Amino acid sequence: MKKIAVYNGTFDPVTNGHLDIIERAAKLFDVLYVTIAIHPTKVGLFSIEKRKELLKEATAHLDNVIVDSTDELSMDYVKKVDGKVLIRGLRSTTDFDYELQYAQSNQYLNDTIETMYLMTKPSHSFISSSVVKEMASYHKELTGLVPPCVEEALKEKYTK
Repeated sequence: MKKIAVYNGTFDPVTNGHLDIIERAAKLFDVLYVTIAIHPTKVGLFSIEKRKELLKEATAHLDNVIVDSTDELSMDYVKKVDGKVLIRGLRSTTDFDYELQYAQSNQYLNDTIETMYLMTKPSHSFISSSVVKEMASYHKELTGLVPPCVEEALKEKYTK
């Protein structure tokens, strides 16, 4: 039986912090779904299709990663793809406070699916999509913060 996990988020845009988690999780599981969580009330900088395109390019070197999107609850999606683990990334203790409540809610919804936390490398601990977007909007250097395809897409977005 294949070990299947899901790593979900908004990935607006995907950062090197996300990529670090994706690469490490891909080593632990036979199949890793990297899934864009669609929130009907949130408007992203990039469309869902553009985010999928960027994620596919950034993870092209990982044969066992499937990029997808969903508007379902995380646990419903994990169950739908026959996953057993939901991957979450942590950067700081602030993330932990939020993630603990998230994990407990998910356990309430489906106690057969485990939540696994992977801590980002210290060099990535300050990187967030929000910080990257703000830096990009001021035309600051993004090398090392995001994959090259994302850096190019952000430059294009903020030169219009």
